[in-house]
Amino acid sequence: MLLLENIHPDATALLSKAGYQVDTADRALGEDELVERLATVDVVGLRSNTHVTERAFEAAPHLLAVGAFCIGTNQVDLAAASRRGVAVFNAPFSNTRSVVELVISEIIALQRGLTDKSRMMHEGKWDKSAKGSHEVRGRRLGIVGYGNIGSQLSVLAEALGMSVWFYDTEDKLALGNARRCSSLEELLEAVDIVTLHVDGRPSNKGLFGEAELARMRQGSIFLNLSRGFVVDHAALRAHIESGHIAGAAVDVFPKEPKRKGEPFVSELQGLPNVILTPHVGGSTEEAQQDIGRFVAGKLHDYLSSGSTSMSVNLPNLVLPPNAGEFRVTHVHANVPGVLAAVNSLFATHGMNIESQYLGTRGDIGYVITDTPTDCPAEVLDALAEMPATIRLRAL
Repeated sequence: MLLLENIHPDATALLSKAGYQVDTADRALGEDELVERLATVDVVGLRSNTHVTERAFEAAPHLLAVGAFCIGTNQVDLAAASRRGVAVFNAPFSNTRSVVELVISEIIALQRGLTDKSRMMHEGKWDKSAKGSHEVRGRRLGIVGYGNIGSQLSVLAEALGMSVWFYDTEDKLALGNARRCSSLEELLEAVDIVTLHVDGRPSNKGLFGEAELARMRQGSIFLNLSRGFVVDHAALRAHIESGHIAGAAVDVFPKEPKRKGEPFVSELQGLPNVILTPHVGGSTEEAQQDIGRFVAGKLHDYLSSGSTSMSVNLPNLVLPPNAGEFRVTHVHANVPGVLAAVNSLFATHGMNIESQYLGTRGDIGYVITDTPTDCPAEVLDALAEMPATIRLRAL
């Protein structure tokens, strides 16, 4: 296993204790270096800055699984992974609280103008004026994207006395007194604070630009802790400089340094009442520890039992312990007749099936078969040679 980008040591400890050989690196790898390293790797773990591309998958004949030790998986070519039967896992819930707490703290800081007050104090200037400083109680918060983070933010914001509006492309249950908006435009015209919590799907690129910023209310606050490519930063800078947007907090950027120490450049640097953070929404010790344990556990479950529970690309099969002495996992193209062909092979060789599980997801099928005796080599060879077979493992 190769774990990159300073993944929490609990992941290494869990996997090492389970008997895996684990190599680690505290930085992201570029494509060329990743291609070289993956030649002998069975599992790779990464965060957000290492990209596993089609070329990387082509250079990794032994790769069984990818662990994204973060929420998003847009840094992994999921289609390429699925075509090769490589399971991909992430941690969709583990850092939710950390992101929400940062959003709340930044909303308060921006509403109170704390960034400017702190800067002036460092410059030796004393200004106790309340001008431009507001409580968050009674403010109208607009949440774009009502998933795990957006919905939990909704609850905590209401607890602070804020009124919540939200917009999501999917039909989501409103929590508490939150109000669902039928369009993004409706939300932007109603609220004082806009915060983005959308995922990394390509269709979200450029989601928030000049038109959306212009539609926001005068003196609004803007936050983006989702994906860097969803916001037009040049347009955001212009609206901050004009005074139309009173303050902003941005944690994600279209181009981010690959490692600590590399220079960072953004069009949003040097602006008043703007908080810039280096993609640390989920970077608390608590969140990183939980992510490390969660994703490492999913990787171990997959390798040891074939379980694909919460995989983002393969059919999800939640499995009990092996019912028999031997387990065969078979990732295949989702075409008619595969299960019948698999079972025919077992029957022809006089093998009984103790239990069997099948799941499909788009073009991919996944069948797991437990047998009371070892599977003969000729059966495994025949399964591997089936036209529909993508990946076969004997456990």
